[in-house]
Amino acid sequence: MTDPAPASLPEPPYYAVVFTAVRTAGDNGYAETDERLLKLAADQPGFLGIDSARRADGLGITVSYWRDEDSIAAWRDHAEHALARAHGREHWYASFSLHVAKVERAYAFTRPADA
Repeated sequence: MTDPAPASLPEPPYYAVVFTAVRTAGDNGYAETDERLLKLAADQPGFLGIDSARRADGLGITVSYWRDEDSIAAWRDHAEHALARAHGREHWYASFSLHVAKVERAYAFTRPADA
């Protein structure tokens, strides 16, 4: 396992898709599907990276980064992703919201290893 770190991204502009969700109880196949979809997304043209965090109470935020809106639309329309979204509404999510934003500026910090 690698050390946790924010996604390494190019200079803006690019797009961020922010998915905030409250999970239902139990895994119900979620972990396996999540791993599969991450691999699929990473292979999509225009995919730049992903950041994700989940609290113990089930609230999670995943931010995927994309080169342009066409790349986001192609991922939205991907057949396996569409099936997983439908399954998520039925089984995995109590609630969710999705926001698409254009990133105009970005800043980063990494503490030096000797500090």
